[in-house]
Amino acid sequence: MPFIPDIPVLLAFALASVILAITPGPDMTLFLGRALSDGRAAGIACIAGALTGVCIHTLLVALGISALVVASPTAFLLLKTGGAAYLFWLAVQAIRYGSTFRTASGNARERTLVQHWMHGLTVNLLNPKIIIFFMTFLPQFVTVGDPHITGKLIFLGLMFNVVSLPIVVSMVMVAERLALWLKSSQRITRMLDYLFAGVFSLFAVRILLTEAR
Repeated sequence: MPFIPDIPVLLAFALASVILAITPGPDMTLFLGRALSDGRAAGIACIAGALTGVCIHTLLVALGISALVVASPTAFLLLKTGGAAYLFWLAVQAIRYGSTFRTASGNARERTLVQHWMHGLTVNLLNPKIIIFFMTFLPQFVTVGDPHITGKLIFLGLMFNVVSLPIVVSMVMVAERLALWLKSSQRITRMLDYLFAGVFSLFAVRILLTEAR
């Protein structure tokens, strides 16, 4: 099939995808945080949202829209400001409600799987570093002037999801197994709350410092 790259390209891309899948970032922090607090289903729903975001990013890169966003200072500023604000909001939520997810009235906060999916999608889409990454990463595995370049970019984006899925799901499974032990101590859970809040805040700051290249 003309839209499938050669075997050496696929192998190199698969290796790069594995390395990227295990690299910490806002998405992974969200996956693990939700798995620890709400269970594996919540973590997997967040993964599904992020992978949906990857598909959207892939289409944007293949169609050239991402390049236009990064080239526009105003659009890029709005994107990274919105992404940083959302991560800061997640950090505040982690501190306010924590792993017990209780409101001020003491009632447990329950999120649906759709809400977890939306959070995963939002964190992924509002991260300008991902847009820049896909703009610079995917084109490395195609040839300029290739008449099937759009199809190959889409194929590689979908392949990234296929390769990274078992890795991130395994991480969520391990996190879910640790959840019961971690929640046995209120002190440990609050330390985790502040840890995740700190990580989200750090990524928010990094996003604000991101520059279009």
